[in-house]
Amino acid sequence: MSLMLDVARVAAGVNLLLLVALGAVWGRNYLQIRSKHTLGTLVFAGFLFAENLLALYYYLTAISLPLAAVRPMMYLQVLEFVGIAFLTYVTLD
Repeated sequence: MSLMLDVARVAAGVNLLLLVALGAVWGRNYLQIRSKHTLGTLVFAGFLFAENLLALYYYLTAISLPLAAVRPMMYLQVLEFVGIAFLTYVTLD
């Protein structure tokens, strides 16, 4: 279980870093373009950042987490990482 929790922690941490990069680009785009779409992407990054920050907080401070909760959360964090990594790739390309 420790390995699964470590993978979830790393995925959440990397997601936070990628979302900071995306938020910076999308924020700059919003300041230049001022469209609803660019604002939507910026708000999207903000909510994803908050979700990953909260998840990382729980992963780091929880005394014990049940295996039934850790495994699906790890899968979700890794899938979220893949999605955010792809968004980062197409945004910064």
